[in-house]
Amino acid sequence: MDAAVKLGIYVPHFCWHRKLSIAANCRMCLVQVEKAPKPLPACATPVADGMKVHTHSELAVSAQKGVMEFLLINHPLDCPICDQGGECQLQDLAVGYGASGSRYGEPKRVVFHKNLGPLVSAEEMTRCIHCTRCVRFGQEIAGVMELGMMGRGEHSEIVTFVGRTVDSELSGNMIDLCPVGALTSKPFRYAARTWELARRKSVSPHDALGSNLVVQVKGDRVMRVLPLDNEAVNECWISDKDRFSYEALGSDERLTAPRVKHNGEWREVDWPTALDVVARGLKDIAAKHGGNAIGVLASPHATLEELALVARLARGLGSESVDHRLRQSDFSDDGALAGVPWLGMPIAEVGAQDRVLVVGSFLRKDHPLIAARLRLAAKRGTQVSMLHAVDDDWLMPVAHKAIVAPSLVPATLAGIVVAAAKGAGRPAPPALAGVVPSPSAEAIAASLLSGSKRAVFLGNAAVQHADAARIRALAQALADIVGGTLGTLVESANAIGAALVDAQSGAGGLDAQAMLADPRKAYVLLHAEPEFDCANPVAARAALGKADLVVVMSPFAHGTSYADVLLPVAPFTETAGTFVNCEGRLQSFNGVVKPAGETRPAWKVLRVLGTLLDLEGFAFESVDDVRRALTPDAGAIAHRLSNATSMPVTAPAAHPAPLERVADVPIYFADPLVRRAASLQLTADAKPPRARVHRALLEKLGIADGAQVRIRQGRGEAVVAAMVDAAVPPGVVRLAAAHASTCGLEGLSGPVTVERA
Repeated sequence: MDAAVKLGIYVPHFCWHRKLSIAANCRMCLVQVEKAPKPLPACATPVADGMKVHTHSELAVSAQKGVMEFLLINHPLDCPICDQGGECQLQDLAVGYGASGSRYGEPKRVVFHKNLGPLVSAEEMTRCIHCTRCVRFGQEIAGVMELGMMGRGEHSEIVTFVGRTVDSELSGNMIDLCPVGALTSKPFRYAARTWELARRKSVSPHDALGSNLVVQVKGDRVMRVLPLDNEAVNECWISDKDRFSYEALGSDERLTAPRVKHNGEWREVDWPTALDVVARGLKDIAAKHGGNAIGVLASPHATLEELALVARLARGLGSESVDHRLRQSDFSDDGALAGVPWLGMPIAEVGAQDRVLVVGSFLRKDHPLIAARLRLAAKRGTQVSMLHAVDDDWLMPVAHKAIVAPSLVPATLAGIVVAAAKGAGRPAPPALAGVVPSPSAEAIAASLLSGSKRAVFLGNAAVQHADAARIRALAQALADIVGGTLGTLVESANAIGAALVDAQSGAGGLDAQAMLADPRKAYVLLHAEPEFDCANPVAARAALGKADLVVVMSPFAHGTSYADVLLPVAPFTETAGTFVNCEGRLQSFNGVVKPAGETRPAWKVLRVLGTLLDLEGFAFESVDDVRRALTPDAGAIAHRLSNATSMPVTAPAAHPAPLERVADVPIYFADPLVRRAASLQLTADAKPPRARVHRALLEKLGIADGAQVRIRQGRGEAVVAAMVDAAVPPGVVRLAAAHASTCGLEGLSGPVTVERA
């Protein structure tokens, strides 16, 4: 089969897929091999020297037609109402290999529907031809066997485990893999026919991979999102948040006209009125209090053009207080960084490493497709090690683990550095002279030293750590000692792009945390929801509540309690823009539908604001003009990407609090789009956060599993259900951030107290 594909020769098939293992169970690819007594399956027959294969001989075609007749014996005749109609592999091949009528006159079998969850529909499992692509995808790519086949012969069925649904963050790919209408998209079901849809290319606005997408449109409405093959980035897969977040575009919270708060009441106004209010307000505050009284909080999910213009607007008003690093809490190494932190290698090379250490990452949920690449590498023999505050199941073989409280991560990493230096026969940094490595630290160091291609990756939890600068310096020292590459698993779609266009605090300006700790007189929020997107939502709400002017630029109506002006700006599907992914790849895209209502692209809004404020450098006619003027080219980007830091290695303290919090940002709480995607919010990953603790802690406090507890952190508190979780070490409470029930807590980590509610 591989040889035929490379030669451009088509062999009909159902179960074969270039990314999955060989199953050879559909038999559609039978071919004639010279001297073989019977037709052989092309997918499972190895090439041999001198072999002669006839793929379209009379014998081969006869065998293929015979298989097709058997496949159609029990297949229901429901093409007119099948959701897969028009893009069904069985339908296509039946035209070429099926008969005009059936010789089978017996009753067809019936398979009852299955409930696979809110994303994947299995309402017509009678259509299933048992190719097992979905089963193999779960085992081999997603890493978890959520579907399997039970029964024999005509009693065979694809089923879930009893009482379980399909909850993988990559589950939507099963829909693409299904060659018939057995597995279909539940949100898209019966919404449109494939021939009614226009197909337009785009780029994912979620995680830093920058998955390539095909957005399918009917009229001015996005109907479906599918993967666009790109081997260098997302291969042929996308995560479920890439696939289903389009539902948010039709959310009830969609903002479609400018609004201005007048005497405490919101009024819809036209664009000139709203922009005049914003321009006069910003100009007055800059005149009375100086430019630095204005703070700009920009989401790292905004486009490069939007970020460049909002940074130019802030600096035109005299403010250097602009930042996209909303969840970061340690900015002490800002002046020590040699460039913009990035993956450190092309995405395609992640799976080519033979020794990997991942520090501080909820890997599966933060970076689903990078996790998939590492999963395949681990199956091939790559030793993946983990240093983290929770023992998450990454659904891959993990060679070595060091699971410690968040405050002990720097000390444990220092132990790995010392052990690696000893193993390599090199001196350890002098500041670590008194550090004694733990057994797990020694095992991780030995693993790294035993390979030839080594990488140390810093995850989101490491970058957001309260001691992130020290962690970065230690990770660099470790990479240098073992002769490996230091990489950063970048948090969001355009965090690198934001740094490249200087959408972060400059000399004399305040970073995101300082802007909220020392409230500004005015704030401009670009696609940001500080109550969910900031490291300290309590400080964010307090600062925004004290401001004289808060301008919210968002596709959604939010922040009505503290905002003064709401400006409806376009999401990624309604504007043109550019994202720079974790490997530094510049990817531009165009809008796929017209903006909803009075929504306008944010770059246009910022251009008009700059003009109204009489600022220089805003005379742009098109987004292409903005891109040419403000976007660095590939060479300039490559020159600026660097994980190096001149921050000296210092000995970390190892005195944890009696009880401390670790906060993950769940995959479907991470940005404004996924938070409003109805189907994603019905998944297991979107359940309200619970305080996950070690059983010993609940026993010590005398609290039952599932009981309500009050968590106090800083000035804030949250009441949630407790849950025993063996993956959480003693002395740690895992409680998710970016959710309404927990945004009353201060910070993503730090000391907490727990008591019965």
